[in-house]
Amino acid sequence: MISLILAESSLELVPKELTSHPSVISHAQKIGKNSSEILLDNSWHFAAMKGIKNEIKRGRPDLVHFSILEATTIPLYFQNKIKLFIHTIDDKVIYFGQNVHIPKSYHRFEGLIEKLYQEKKIIANDQVLLEIKEKTFSELLDEINLSKVFGFSTKGRIRSYEKIAAEISDDACIVLGGFQKGHFSDLIENKINNLYSIEGGSFEGHVVVARLLYEYEKTIFM
Repeated sequence: MISLILAESSLELVPKELTSHPSVISHAQKIGKNSSEILLDNSWHFAAMKGIKNEIKRGRPDLVHFSILEATTIPLYFQNKIKLFIHTIDDKVIYFGQNVHIPKSYHRFEGLIEKLYQEKKIIANDQVLLEIKEKTFSELLDEINLSKVFGFSTKGRIRSYEKIAAEISDDACIVLGGFQKGHFSDLIENKINNLYSIEGGSFEGHVVVARLLYEYEKTIFM
């Protein structure tokens, strides 16, 4: 079984230093929640986010949602041949239970993740569907302990989807950025054995997830 990690994902609650900003308070009041209980979202909190650390990598939970949907609606996932982890920009890790179906509606996804942050686990029929833990990327890699770690960045060696997929074994880990712009931090990049740039281009994360996993599926199903 391969593992897929969306690293430094743009998925976090509004940080404490921004909870009293007028744009955050206004948005929270509209949806009937406390400002500390909602996801940081550039669409609503752009004014509050100006100048914060890692600004270009934060506030896009919708992009994480796209990538999760791409990874969890394919044969590879339904046949339990891939395990998905979300490592967040604030060093938390979201674990997925077996064959968990994430809401396709972003509004429902948003509510689900906000609930997960509050309750730490989402349970249905005595099964843990989602769980969030305080954990660094390095700690997660140590935990899953796989032989090869493939990462994707415009800083990597240029390679096609097909050639990369042919290199992926069933005990490998694929690491993609769960953010809009920028590069992996040094802490992340230093843990990657094989850093590739797909066909020399810059693509949104969900596109890379979809095309890379499709090519990998071809190597094991066809």
